[in-house]
Order: sequence, then C-alpha cells, then structure tokens
Amino acid sequence: MTFRVRPARPGDEHALFTLIRALARYEKLEHAVTGDAERLKAHLFGPAPVIQALLAESDAGAPLGFALFFSNYSTFLTSPGVYLEDLFVIEEARGLGIGRALLREVARIALERGAGRLEWTVLDWNAKAIAFYEGAGASVLPDWRVCRVTGEGIALLARGTSGGAGT
Repeated sequence: MTFRVRPARPGDEHALFTLIRALARYEKLEHAVTGDAERLKAHLFGPAPVIQALLAESDAGAPLGFALFFSNYSTFLTSPGVYLEDLFVIEEARGLGIGRALLREVARIALERGAGRLEWTVLDWNAKAIAFYEGAGASVLPDWRVCRVTGEGIALLARGTSGGAGT
C-alpha cells in the first residue's frame, strides 16, 4: 500500500475525528472523548488556530493515520518547541512506515521553526509505541510525570478553591 502525508485542510475534520475516536478505542479511553469534529475544525482552521495536524492517506484518499501538534516553549532553552499531542495509525496500516513518516514530518516542521525540543508522552503500558519511539531516536524520560487539571477543576483552580487531586 502506498500513502502520502499532507497537512490537514478544511474538510478533513471528520476524518481526523474518526481517527481520534479510533485512537481512544485503542487506548481504552473512549469515555474520555467529549469533543466533536466541529470543535476540532474551529481549533485547526478557525481565525486563531491553536493546533495543526498532518493526515496520512492512501492513494485512494482513505485516512490511515494522523499527527496532531502545537507550539510550546522551553524556558530553559529559551527556544520554541513543538508538542506532539497524538500520533496514530490504524491497525491495518501499521508496519508500512506511516507512523515514521508522520513523525519525520513533524520533526521537519519543528526544525523549520527552530524548535529546541520536540516532545510528546506515551502511555507506560504501550510497549510497542515505546519501542517505536526509542527506535526513532527518542528518549523516554523516567523521571517526569504529567500533571493535569480538567473541566471544572480548571475553574476551581483559577478561583483558588481547587478540589484536590484527580480533577
């Protein structure tokens, strides 16, 4: 199977959201998907985009995978960075080089932007993904943990009335 990787464009939001749902299913996190394709479209292509995406598709145009990323900043490096939020390839298209092509294109974009870092997280149980990323040259950092506040917890924190861990 041959494929191409290209920047997402308006009209791709439904294909991307279908892939996001497939990723959530794979990670056993379907319950956490509360967004929709229209919100994704606004964040990708609205007047003030906050994310970018790459779409991998077959020559026939079938979506095979995606990478979604955004800019961040390293204070220690005093340099812009790129954060890869998600990289996913549908099961039947794995092993064809699609994930590596998506990751390579994100790295090319990071290089073009003068990024000092390209970072992402990986679930600790996903041994295949960890091996893939290490094989691509990434270091999996053992001493960093993700901190997260979501939903109403953000408002509580902003008001100084945080509800504690797990929000």
